[in-house]
Amino acid sequence: MDTPGKHDSAYELKTVSLLAVGFGLVGLDRWMVAPLFPYMMRDLGLNFQQLGNLIGVLAVAWGAWAIASGPISDRIGRKKILVWTMIAFSLLSSCSGLATGFASLMLIRGIMGIAEGAFTPASVAATSEASLASRRGFNLGFQMSMFSLLGLGVAPILATQLLRVMPSWHWVFMVSAVPGLIVAGLCAKILRDRPRAATLRANSINRPGAQWRSIFANRNVVVAIAAMLCAMSGIFVIGAMVPTYLITVLHLNAQSMGFVASALGFGGFIGSFSLSGISDYVGRKVAAIGAFAVAAVLLFVFARTGADPAKLFALLFGISMCSIGLLSLLCGPIATEAAPAGLVASTIGLISGIGEIFGGGVAPVIAGYVAQNFGLPHVFDFAMGGLALGIFVVLMLVETAPRRRGAVVLTTDEPRQAA
Repeated sequence: MDTPGKHDSAYELKTVSLLAVGFGLVGLDRWMVAPLFPYMMRDLGLNFQQLGNLIGVLAVAWGAWAIASGPISDRIGRKKILVWTMIAFSLLSSCSGLATGFASLMLIRGIMGIAEGAFTPASVAATSEASLASRRGFNLGFQMSMFSLLGLGVAPILATQLLRVMPSWHWVFMVSAVPGLIVAGLCAKILRDRPRAATLRANSINRPGAQWRSIFANRNVVVAIAAMLCAMSGIFVIGAMVPTYLITVLHLNAQSMGFVASALGFGGFIGSFSLSGISDYVGRKVAAIGAFAVAAVLLFVFARTGADPAKLFALLFGISMCSIGLLSLLCGPIATEAAPAGLVASTIGLISGIGEIFGGGVAPVIAGYVAQNFGLPHVFDFAMGGLALGIFVVLMLVETAPRRRGAVVLTTDEPRQAA
């Protein structure tokens, strides 16, 4: 059992809630471009390949800066990074509405990825440090579930409905900064960094050479990176291409498209905290294998379903529940439990960063090429391949769930045994 001691449960609740909303706004700002793209495509003369490139450039920048900023967060603390990056990506999302062509969109989205990439490992590490170990899986899953709820669930509905009351898609982007600036102010007021002694311990082992050697000493880090590539190759391709697929191939109207595409977010919301929470009991490995298998089967059926909004919504809900649940599981509890003492944000940044660069960045670009040259429906074959491969990758995981190992560790900064 956990030994609460001086654990501040009230601060845990406030931190998890606040950073969950913050991570949700990351998702909202990032994915608002997908449901608006059919209209941007018409006004700016864009094509499918450029959609893949817009999704990809943000992911590559996100991944690179998640890797780079993780060690910085371990050295200087979480609060400053969280406040300033939230201000930055909120304003940059608003600037997307000022874009007049593909080049300006690419520049804005790339810089936005830098801010969001730096935010990610610091926010996950802050949530982990505020949580009791027995609640770690659920808390991290809940935090990351908001990315799906707001980014992939609310964004399609919100964006398409705002188009009915605003002059153009430009204005939809323009108003998107307000919630992020409010949450940044609350972060500045409420969040607190680790005690100075803990930061000094992290600094003593945070030398670059020793850092990377110690992180890669745990087999689960390598397995989690490979599994992230597979999961992201599935869900990020689906998230980028489904709204346009629904309109241009299945010929749904804007409101029906928004309804179906929102299943990505609502399913991901449920999957993020439920899969991580279930893994607290059944184990990280079993949960990951099952999620990859179910997602691959449901995507196969989705790609062969006609213009039936209710059925498409149900299938997409299940795909997202498993796929986005995997992202939360891999860079949440699996990453934190594989991390060496004092290097939690560094490990999270490495796993999520490499996954973003290749799974979230390169994969949508490849999917854009496939759509442009072979037809949009063929992108689902590519995504299915990534999900199917993930089943075999996670077979190599070493179980780390505290309940399955018969012991619960109090904090994420205590030493972990390398697998």
